[in-house]
Amino acid sequence: MKILIVSATQFEVKPLLDFLGIAMPTTGMNHANMDFEDKDIEVLITGVGMVNTAFMMGRYINSLYDLVINVGVCGAFDRQLELGQLVRVTSDILSEMGAEDGEEFLKYDELNLPGEYIFSENYSIPNSWIDPLKKVKGITVNTVHGNEVNIKKVQQLYQPYVESMEGAAFFAACSGKKANCIQIRTISNYVEKRDKSKWQMPLAIKNLNDFLINFINSNN
Repeated sequence: MKILIVSATQFEVKPLLDFLGIAMPTTGMNHANMDFEDKDIEVLITGVGMVNTAFMMGRYINSLYDLVINVGVCGAFDRQLELGQLVRVTSDILSEMGAEDGEEFLKYDELNLPGEYIFSENYSIPNSWIDPLKKVKGITVNTVHGNEVNIKKVQQLYQPYVESMEGAAFFAACSGKKANCIQIRTISNYVEKRDKSKWQMPLAIKNLNDFLINFINSNN
């Protein structure tokens, strides 16, 4: 099985890179320096944000993968999600695509323009590690939310569980590819007025990388 793991930063997957024997890379494609039975693994570091993600995937994904996984941390709107929890983002929205009409925000599908702004996973491989993960809806943003008024607005518009800066762009870049594509993230913080003292980044990164290493070592 040929697997591509896509991350915005080296920081989010540093334990995985160490496990795979990959020296700390710059952005770009990196190949595992060890064998994992039937798994051929590459890691793509794209840089932060939807533009970098789309560009780097367009540049490097020119061969057929059996599975492409977007991984990273995210913020949670839903307080029933726990900090450090793994989630599987099955649909992701470019929530900022639209138009302002005075105080009203018009979603993209209200503008009668061609193209999509909602993207979904394409995944059909049964797996004992992936299947139990909670499935959630996400939004992808250029500016992470930290204003209470804007947080309430985006919740009313889309009812998201989580937000990231790359997810929808990842799904869009996978569109038309034959590979299975999936997005897996861990909750590092709740979406609220920015207060990094409340974040659980080390826990989120540990849980994400423990999951990835166990997934790679598994027999399915």
